[in-house]
Amino acid sequence: MAIKPKFSVGDHVRWNSEAGRVSGTISKVHTADFAYQGYTHHASPAEPQYEIKSDKTDHVAAHKGTALTKLRV
Repeated sequence: MAIKPKFSVGDHVRWNSEAGRVSGTISKVHTADFAYQGYTHHASPAEPQYEIKSDKTDHVAAHKGTALTKLRV
C-alpha cells in the first residue's frame, strides 16, 4: 500500500523562518531526492518534502512535513 503524503498540492500551510512565521501554498510534493537552490534535498515516499510559494512574496521554500502546519481555508 502506498504511503500518502501528509500535505497535498494546493494546501495552505505555515512554517517558521528566520523572519518569523510565514504562510504559503504547496506547489509541489517531492517523494525522491531533488536539487533545489544548489542543494540536494532528501525526500522519500515516507518523508516527502514540499515546495511552498509564500503568500507575501514570490519566494519558494522547500520543507519537510514536520516543519509545516496546515491552515484552515
